[in-house]
Amino acid sequence: MLEVQDVRLDPESRRLWRGVEEIVLSRKEFDLVHALITHAGQIVTRDQLMREVWHTTFWTSSKTIDVHLGWVRRKLGDDSRRPRLITTIRGQGLRFETEDTTR
Repeated sequence: MLEVQDVRLDPESRRLWRGVEEIVLSRKEFDLVHALITHAGQIVTRDQLMREVWHTTFWTSSKTIDVHLGWVRRKLGDDSRRPRLITTIRGQGLRFETEDTTR
């Protein structure tokens, strides 16, 4: 079980909770969160995500990650303008935050 902030992810059962609420994710959404939460506190590049989540070394679409990230943020209740969980680091990648920095 991986736990960061109030998000718990069980890689074995492929289930995720935010607080006490279970969040249902698609396969790719789960893989995206798993890749980010596994490296919580570190910047994960888009290249890394394409390799780990989409198992490809080329860009299938420049918007693929953004679209899936948008769905994940909505499901987790993470505001993209003031993210508490997943931060976009411009020109570098994404980071799953280990603590809420908006407080």
